[in-house]
Amino acid sequence: MESLGRRVSGLLRAGDLLVLSGPLGAGKTTFTRGLGEGLEVRGQVASPTFVLARTHPTASGVPLVHVDAYRLSGEAELDDLDLDYEGSIVVVEWGAGLLDGVAESWLDVVIERPTGGVDGRDADFVQDGTVDDVPEEPRRVVITAHGARWADVALPAT
Repeated sequence: MESLGRRVSGLLRAGDLLVLSGPLGAGKTTFTRGLGEGLEVRGQVASPTFVLARTHPTASGVPLVHVDAYRLSGEAELDDLDLDYEGSIVVVEWGAGLLDGVAESWLDVVIERPTGGVDGRDADFVQDGTVDDVPEEPRRVVITAHGARWADVALPAT
């Protein structure tokens, strides 16, 4: 997921919006961490679950805004965060259905992973109660581009 995030980061510029969807443990924050590496953010990209949004300065000067909308009850609460959609690259985890009308163009990143594993790992490999060195389950990622901004952009294969 980090590698895919790094590849996608090379396509991003101010005003870009990414909406990440997938179950708990699918890799949404890991994908965003890869975006951060590719954008050369200062500091560590971590889940903003309790602070709701974090702004990370980047080497290019265009901030990466990382939002976790899991605990938000609707569009109004997301709007209350007063995000700079035009001057930043905004990534919203759990944002499906909350961003109607915010942008004319965006990327939907849907991450699917098999269920039944342990912490996203294959339970058949777990031995003596630990998940160390257990191979991670493969993810299926579908990136769907919406709007004119992405019309001529070749998205990376997932």
